[in-house]
Amino acid sequence: MNKVYLVGAGPGDPDLITIKGRRVLESADAVLFDHLAPAALLDLAPAHAERIYVGKKKSDHVYSQDEICAMLIHRARRGLKVVRLKGGDPFLFGRGGEEAEALADAGVPFEIVPGVTVPLGIAAYTGVPLTHRDHTSAVTFVTGHDVKKIDWDRVGMSETLVIYMGLTTFAEIAHELIARGRHRDTPAMAVRWATRPDQETLTGTLGTLPGLIVRHGMKPPATIVVGEVVRLREKLNWYERLPLFGQRIVVTRAKGQADALSSRLEALGAGVVEMPTIEIQPATDYGPLDQALSQLSSYDWLIFTSANGVRFFVERMDRSQTDFRSLHARICAIGPATRAAIEALHLKVDLMGKDYVGESLVKAFAIHELEATRILLPRAAVARDLVPAELSQRGAKVDVVEAYRTVLPEDAADRAREIFGGSPKPGWITFTSSSTVENFVSVAAPEALEGVRVASIGPITTRTARSLGIDVTVEARKFTIDGLVEAILG
Repeated sequence: MNKVYLVGAGPGDPDLITIKGRRVLESADAVLFDHLAPAALLDLAPAHAERIYVGKKKSDHVYSQDEICAMLIHRARRGLKVVRLKGGDPFLFGRGGEEAEALADAGVPFEIVPGVTVPLGIAAYTGVPLTHRDHTSAVTFVTGHDVKKIDWDRVGMSETLVIYMGLTTFAEIAHELIARGRHRDTPAMAVRWATRPDQETLTGTLGTLPGLIVRHGMKPPATIVVGEVVRLREKLNWYERLPLFGQRIVVTRAKGQADALSSRLEALGAGVVEMPTIEIQPATDYGPLDQALSQLSSYDWLIFTSANGVRFFVERMDRSQTDFRSLHARICAIGPATRAAIEALHLKVDLMGKDYVGESLVKAFAIHELEATRILLPRAAVARDLVPAELSQRGAKVDVVEAYRTVLPEDAADRAREIFGGSPKPGWITFTSSSTVENFVSVAAPEALEGVRVASIGPITTRTARSLGIDVTVEARKFTIDGLVEAILG
């Protein structure tokens, strides 16, 4: 028999899960998750792990609570490591207590991994502290699901009142509070999808907030905060003032390589939608690269035009009889990301182009004599021929070998329909290479981007996009991920 972990997923931002919660997920055999648990956290579980949705939305219950408890017990008894992933914290309106009791009664070992509960996330991401020396020293948490069951005489005058599941009943709740002496001008706030890029906040008073909820059509899930601390939002609201807050931005880089761009955009408040239009795969035929590796000591220059080229070159070298002791060549990198990949191997870069494109790399070689020199260029199967052609014209013998290839992901067309087929569309899409543009157009017509701003990493990518009928809104001045982000910021 294995253990069941009741894990708090946090309030919505997947980065707010605890370190322990993350570690438990990474070794899970089965994950039973709620509607409010961030979907991105499911990717932390191993590929073999069973993923079962057991969420509840109003009267829409996929499984009853008894069925959920039985599923936890059954899997633990089969020897599986089971994670019950819950939005917020398991023990604060998360029914974790009921599940822990069921496990205890069944003799199944369990562990509680607390999470950042929703009100704490709301406090942090709206600038409304739940306690403050000048305003309140008491907080009450209450569920608004069934108004008649709550003793409003006892809890209604709490200095800070946090109401779970009370959005649709708040008009009634406000009436009860005002009837018991709470002033109708008491500040009140409703927050939907707290800590997420689509966080929605309505601020008013006990008297006005019910009407604001109706007027703006706010839907559950949302949490309400009542009390003088809501006044501090105007001063302390940092999250919704981030420059890209509320903007959905599509990142088309390969899975596993998108994080460099995605994390920068998320730090600026954007909601990132990853839609890989390229997938990096090994070379079709490693014969030419293997031959080059066997003659590595004979090359005068080794040119890398991507970090992928560095990675696959080294991986293939590790499978050969050759190592870096055979490398006598000087090393050239096309840009800072490629340079960083080389330097991570404790190798020095001797030459780098100024503008991180092939034309600039060719110019960088202008001061070097290339007649009768041997140059090795490991790169993608399909790439521009500018660099080898120009260097060959100057007398160099350039061996271009396939180190990897880029292909269209199998689910690219489905993702394109999912992201661009409905409304509202994303605000931006980013392209970081000609391949990302070409593959996008192969699964979605340029018309799919109508109303969507397009950000290009540089002139080569821009030229490809425009040739395919895509209007580029902004182009990075510095042809890097940071330059792309700066272009979006304007």
